[in-house]
Amino acid sequence: MESVNYFRPGAKVYFVGIKGTGVCALAELMHRYGLTVSGSDIDEKFYTDAILDELGIPYHEHFSAGHIRDDFELVIHSAAYTANDNPELAEASRRSIPLLKYPDALGAWSGAFISAGITGVHGKTTTTAMAGVLAQALELPAQVLVGSAVSSFNGLSTISLGSKYFIAETCEYRSHFLAFHPRCILLTAVECDHQDCFPDYESIRGAFLDYCRLLPPGGTLVYCADDPGATQVADIIKSEKRDIGFIPYGFTADGPFCITGYRVENEKALFSARAFPGEFTLRIPGKHQALNAVGALALCSLLIEEENALWDEGKILAAKKALEEFRGSKRRSEIIGEAGGVLFMDDYGHHPTAIASTLEGIKAFYPERRLVVSFMSHTYTRTAALFDEFARCFNSADVLFLHEIYSSAREHYEGGINGKSVYDEVEKLIAEKSTGTKELYYFDKPLDAFDTARELLQSGDLFVTMGAGNNWPLGIALYGHFTREAGRGINP
Repeated sequence: MESVNYFRPGAKVYFVGIKGTGVCALAELMHRYGLTVSGSDIDEKFYTDAILDELGIPYHEHFSAGHIRDDFELVIHSAAYTANDNPELAEASRRSIPLLKYPDALGAWSGAFISAGITGVHGKTTTTAMAGVLAQALELPAQVLVGSAVSSFNGLSTISLGSKYFIAETCEYRSHFLAFHPRCILLTAVECDHQDCFPDYESIRGAFLDYCRLLPPGGTLVYCADDPGATQVADIIKSEKRDIGFIPYGFTADGPFCITGYRVENEKALFSARAFPGEFTLRIPGKHQALNAVGALALCSLLIEEENALWDEGKILAAKKALEEFRGSKRRSEIIGEAGGVLFMDDYGHHPTAIASTLEGIKAFYPERRLVVSFMSHTYTRTAALFDEFARCFNSADVLFLHEIYSSAREHYEGGINGKSVYDEVEKLIAEKSTGTKELYYFDKPLDAFDTARELLQSGDLFVTMGAGNNWPLGIALYGHFTREAGRGINP
């Protein structure tokens, strides 16, 4: 099916599951491109409701076969739904309206542009968002799609600067990125994850290898030289002697995108890269964010070259300004606010490697603050497979609240690991003095920790909710409490 023929101004496209982060982002792009977009989802409120309402995209908050019209030219749906369990997809199928799963629709869309896919077990969301703000600053004619809302995109998940290039976050889960048509791939990290579909390292590495093999002659693989998995994938692809280019980046990289310096000063990170004079400034914590920034710079350098242009003083200054003003994306070291002297933050980190690097970066940014962390693990299979790593990734936290595991409907787990198991292991490490954590608490339900956390928190603390589960409302509730108390003139 030549799906790209449906992606023309005026075409009527209906989205099932339109509130999903990626689906909503694609709907945003198509709406701005001139397609007539509508859709449906459940009535639960998500941050994407506000995005859809702001753009004026109509959507139903329930599923019904009656929503499907004969003038729909294409129905795009979340991979969570099928014609067997969703009445709208069943009706569209009955009417012979073409159906595309979101990953396939994203892939079809990418085929119409010079496309760059940003992928990896960690860092792909922030790297894509950084590439977007750089593309904007450098006036590159690109569309950018991120798997999260980005403050620099006015709270949206996409930005449309032109229609020559398409820069998108592409996901390894169930090898969804194999539908993409990349001219360039930026690979941040490869290691074990998504154990429900990649039971071992070789299987997930194989998925990334298959993705990189989609690069056409003349394509480019940009990869993080500091990540062993990404480097291994690049080395294997190199050994196959494909007609593509390779650009490493990172602290250990050869070439122009080597990070030659990094320091933290006054809640700012300053780093330098071989290709550019002077230093770049970031206002988000962690050495890993410098890696993400240099990866995004490397990618945008390719597009500048494609435009037959060069980095000049004006472009370098614009790039530095864009990165310094970058405030991250939703749930990525996102500052909720400060009340009663307590800084509240929320972060999506849910893999031990990301948790450890993020907490280490936060601690370095705010060395005078006591770091209090609430963590909710996501999926039993990931927690069981990486159990030892989970127990040891909170070393930077002074106080740690743990909760039950946030399950996924997609997994089938019959083992004995649960949230309390992680607590017991961390408690053992504290007794052995082999972790920096000093206090440990366990509450099955995150909001049950409210009273204990409220009594524990004091001015000068930093409280962060972390994970891909639903513990983030705990931070919101505590922030609300401390805000009210401060408004009444009470010192929490």
